[in-house]
Amino acid sequence: MRSVLVTTALWALSAAAAAGQDSPDRDAPHAIVARPEQVAWRAAPPVLPPGARLAVLEGDPARPGPFTMRIRLPDGYRIPPHYHPTVEHVTVLEGTFKVGMGQAFDSTALQPLPAGTFAALAPGVRHFAQAEGATVLQLHGIGPWQLIYVDPDDDPRRTTP
Repeated sequence: MRSVLVTTALWALSAAAAAGQDSPDRDAPHAIVARPEQVAWRAAPPVLPPGARLAVLEGDPARPGPFTMRIRLPDGYRIPPHYHPTVEHVTVLEGTFKVGMGQAFDSTALQPLPAGTFAALAPGVRHFAQAEGATVLQLHGIGPWQLIYVDPDDDPRRTTP
């Protein structure tokens, strides 16, 4: 039994090494350290309602590939019902992020996620949110990151004629 485990482990390591040979960046060093005082906050993209701030820590959320970003939300900030076409991983770093599931914003359905909470939402899960207190979230996943509003009229990018 032990030899089967050792053989399996060696095969897995060999396969991983062989797969890495096809990667153009396999020899590139990869170390990112984002100290809080060095995080560069800017206005969030217009897919989010005004008032949010965003900092990209790794990758590019608009392109294919892994990314990590933080979003800073003021007290009371609301995100209307929406979904994502890929898995969304969220960690609450500060404040309380209140999240509800469904197609319509319902403040009675909001569940508080305090600092330290992790959540992963499957693609297509309709949800909405509101910040309680100043709130900082860390999102990571595989891009491109997209936010699709259930009601197109909720999309802040929508311009009225």
